[in-house]
Amino acid sequence: MNAAVRAVVRMGIYVKAKVYFIYEGYQGMVDGGDNIVEVSWESVSSILQIGGTVIGSARCKAFRTRAGRLQAAYNLVRRGITNLCVIGGDGSLTGANLFREEWSGLLEELAQKGKIDEEAVKKYAYLNIVGMVGSIDNDFCGTDMTIGTDSALHRIIEVVDAIMTTAQSHQRTFVLEVMGRHCGYLALVSALACGADWVFIPEYPPEEGWEDTMCVKLSENRARKKRLNIIIVAEGAIDCHNKPITSEKVKDLVVQRLGFDTRVTILGHVQRGGTPSAFDRILASRMGVEAVLALLEGTPDTPACVVSLSGNQSVRLPLMECVQMTQAVQKAMDEGRFDDAVRLRGRSFENNLNTYKLLSQKKPDAELPKSNFNVAVLNVGAPAAGMNAAVRSAVRVGITEGHKMFAVIDGFEGFAKGKIKEINWGDVGGWTGQGGSILGTKRTLPGKFLEKIAEQMRTNNINALMVIGGFEAYLGLLELSAAREKYDEFCVPMVMVPATVSNNVPGSDFSIGADTALNTITDTCDRIKQSASGTKRRVFIIETMGGYCGYLANMGALAAGADAAYIFEEQFDIRELQANVEHLTEKMKTSIQRGLVLRNENCNENYTTDFIYQLYSEEGKGVFDCRKNVLGHMQQGGAPSPFDRNFGTKISAKAMQWISKKLTETYRKGKVFANTEDSVCLLGMRRRNLVFQPVTELKKETDFVHRIPMEQWWLKLRPLMKILAKYKTSYDVSDSGQLEHVAMHSPKEAETGAI
Repeated sequence: MNAAVRAVVRMGIYVKAKVYFIYEGYQGMVDGGDNIVEVSWESVSSILQIGGTVIGSARCKAFRTRAGRLQAAYNLVRRGITNLCVIGGDGSLTGANLFREEWSGLLEELAQKGKIDEEAVKKYAYLNIVGMVGSIDNDFCGTDMTIGTDSALHRIIEVVDAIMTTAQSHQRTFVLEVMGRHCGYLALVSALACGADWVFIPEYPPEEGWEDTMCVKLSENRARKKRLNIIIVAEGAIDCHNKPITSEKVKDLVVQRLGFDTRVTILGHVQRGGTPSAFDRILASRMGVEAVLALLEGTPDTPACVVSLSGNQSVRLPLMECVQMTQAVQKAMDEGRFDDAVRLRGRSFENNLNTYKLLSQKKPDAELPKSNFNVAVLNVGAPAAGMNAAVRSAVRVGITEGHKMFAVIDGFEGFAKGKIKEINWGDVGGWTGQGGSILGTKRTLPGKFLEKIAEQMRTNNINALMVIGGFEAYLGLLELSAAREKYDEFCVPMVMVPATVSNNVPGSDFSIGADTALNTITDTCDRIKQSASGTKRRVFIIETMGGYCGYLANMGALAAGADAAYIFEEQFDIRELQANVEHLTEKMKTSIQRGLVLRNENCNENYTTDFIYQLYSEEGKGVFDCRKNVLGHMQQGGAPSPFDRNFGTKISAKAMQWISKKLTETYRKGKVFANTEDSVCLLGMRRRNLVFQPVTELKKETDFVHRIPMEQWWLKLRPLMKILAKYKTSYDVSDSGQLEHVAMHSPKEAETGAI
């Protein structure tokens, strides 16, 4: 929430508006006085990394009465406030909408009572409202992610990872209760992200007789040498008769039926606290700026709107449409229409549920189809957190589809040397939370081993290839597809899933691993900022990875609240460096006496990190001193973030289903033969959808010299970073501008794939 507060304040000041804080929510609006205060640029400094909200929040009974709202209207009019930005859940937003509808009536009543004059009634005739959804449950329809959800997932996953190590040692079963009274999002996604054995959520109650099914599954897992079981329960979980399923009930069941050593952990308010994740900070900053633009463009006729996220775009939706749809979910659940409830939650939720169902339970061998196809999976390029989750998902979906799955060790180089083995369902258990690449990965391209790789594909009768990796994986597939004329072995379906911290693969807005790297950068920057705040008058220059791609430097700067980010995509010269130094010199005269500058490792061959450090040191003499820090390979390591685990799992499952479809299409006369362009694809996230794109078609979108896509979506967030760091810049990055409507999607649409 603080990132949103900061963005609204700074964007407001940037467009020369007066901005006020209202402390303690609606209570502060009703009480007035010191609760409503005009704020300055510096008021929101250093709040980006703080959890919770610095302006306080409170449930307010008075605002539910007309008398309370009358008092609130009086307090706003006295200060000339007619634009309100509300950050909260559906309750707060519904309240805001009612307030807006009553506004003119409230003003007339105030005038009759002689509290304000007729002039004020005319001048402040209408109230404009924009909402942002801050709720860790992600229970608001119309937005893929609410502010705070990703951070809550971080807290849950940290706990699960810690619990897994102790459960592993003691061979225990753990029942974890997570928040979500009416919405199972947190439970579902954390179950997906940690490979839980079972999950209970309100929208999808288990079938009759679930007790037996669950116990059979748990004991089967133990028999397969799995030393621990994790069961996740949403606090609002129910059975199909709308009776609550509590964590204690689940524990007692496991103990009585199976005699397993079982413990319950209730996560409680831990989930609401802690430092916000990089994703949440960027999301909230984008939404905050969009909210100010929506207020500026508002007229008496525009309905109150919420700023929300769809795929990778910020959109504006009518507030009441979203609220009504959110309430419709609850109604569907109360009436036992659970399929409708899942559908009303949106594509993203439905996709999560389908993927979870696919991966969590292995069907008995007798029930599995037999496709007689062999599919190989390999990692290529540098390690990226989340690769293992993608491999696990590919292997399990492949087995479910009836294929025999093979794992290639050490990329194309290992493939040429024959490092290939069959991999089973149980072999990939517990892989989601592991960083790096368990299969091993190399940057070597297949070009020099074509003969040997073809031989291995022939020997092992490989009918399809799934490559998980970065830019080298993309180049590798281009080489293999070009070699089809010479080698029939390569005439098989091949698909690539992008995984690289640099996020520089053409055809996809996101790559597996980039979110984890971004969090590492953000955490480090937070610590460095603390150090700089302590010493005062100090500027840090931090070098990030990314090759020639400025994604990590730019987004890291946005998430950490940096003063500048130097990237290759936006050329800069000595004048700009000079301007940045002057900007920092001015900043040191204010109460914020520290600076943070990010530099992408290859942004300029002459303006190196050392050069910039020396320049700043010289020019800042007597005003500030300088330190530099190269983050290096820590950006490739660490446990994968919830986003990367989830993204890796879902995108990989989708890629595997595509392989199955292509195999049946290209199977002729007892063999697979695929030589069309659309049988070598890259699966990427594009704006709002997951799309399969032939690698040869992506050539025209690629700058091969610098290994980056020619057009990159995140460049339009550059001005955002500059505005929030107090630079003058032209701002035209609003995705939406127009109000859209909340779409109810058909069941078919869920398959086209939103993340």
